[in-house]
Amino acid sequence: MDNKRHSPLPPSSAARWIACPPSALKNAEIEDKPSEAALEGTAAHTLCEYKVKTALGETVENPIENLDYYNAEMEEHTDGYLQYVLEQVEKTKETCKDPIILVEQRLDFTNYVPHGFGTGDCVIVADDNLTVIDFKYGLGVLVEAENNPQMMCYAIGALNLFDTLYDIKTITMSIYQPRRDNVSTAVITKDELLQWAERVLKPAAALAIKGEGEYKAGEHCKFCKIGAVCRKRAEYNLKLARYDFAPPPTLTDTEISAILEFGDKLKTWIDDVQSYAVSEALKGKHWDGWKVVEGKSNRKFTDESAVAEIVKNAGFDPFETKVVGIGEMKKRLGGDKKMNKLIGKYIVKPQGKPTLAPETDSRPAFSSAAEDFKED
Repeated sequence: MDNKRHSPLPPSSAARWIACPPSALKNAEIEDKPSEAALEGTAAHTLCEYKVKTALGETVENPIENLDYYNAEMEEHTDGYLQYVLEQVEKTKETCKDPIILVEQRLDFTNYVPHGFGTGDCVIVADDNLTVIDFKYGLGVLVEAENNPQMMCYAIGALNLFDTLYDIKTITMSIYQPRRDNVSTAVITKDELLQWAERVLKPAAALAIKGEGEYKAGEHCKFCKIGAVCRKRAEYNLKLARYDFAPPPTLTDTEISAILEFGDKLKTWIDDVQSYAVSEALKGKHWDGWKVVEGKSNRKFTDESAVAEIVKNAGFDPFETKVVGIGEMKKRLGGDKKMNKLIGKYIVKPQGKPTLAPETDSRPAFSSAAEDFKED
């Protein structure tokens, strides 16, 4: 979780500004508008901090009464995080009697990144190893620890704190992402980390802080605030248009593979541009050939209680009765453990609908009944 004071080069966006240095200052100029997901994540981090500090013997005020977004799911997932942290502490004690454990620790890496700082959710310091743990409550994007610039920035900050006191040789970086059932861990040597910092991080940060360097489009555009109007991203996505005019009448296998590669990126880009255009139009901007119109909507009741009473009095049943979905059931029962104990034998997860994904995707290749019974 990043420090609450804003830096133009935040570690959470390091993957983007390393790949595309001039995007950093452009993004810093635009005011942050925290999303519901971000606010929910902040609440979950607050609860994690309270639980871990309390378990470690600190006296901390319980934040639950004033915690927005608190529910049974958050309680369960923060319990899981606490258990994970304590497991890592016990593992560390196997080789180090008295490890140092820091919670919500400010990490400074300004020796490589101007104004470079962040907050480590949990840092465990042993004799020759540092462990940096990051809690992510997000449900959307699966986050991996391997080659993760944010985690590597945190690792440098932790190394800056303790390298002179301990003979640190390795850094363990772990991401705990419970709503995606994801615990990702990567280990890097101190030498490898410092080489990356000198050769990759420091030069990119030097360009980014001046707004210099070249714009570059790619996966890192996803959360860029100027992504909707970025010319480089437009050029990158419009490369797909050349397939409209590909000379034979049918596309080749190579062309189809290329279209699959760009398809999702193209759709995301178009959605971003449309959202930006609507937002600006509502502020008074005119786009040649376009106008803002009212979208489709469905009729709804203004007072459901009054409607139900009138319909009942007329001799009809206004209610629809059905079992709630698994997500809602989990909340009502107080979490996965209780739900599995009560009704676990009635819960199945059907095989998902086949979909194409890059070969780098961590999911195993799809297996169908036809494949299972195919003769050798």
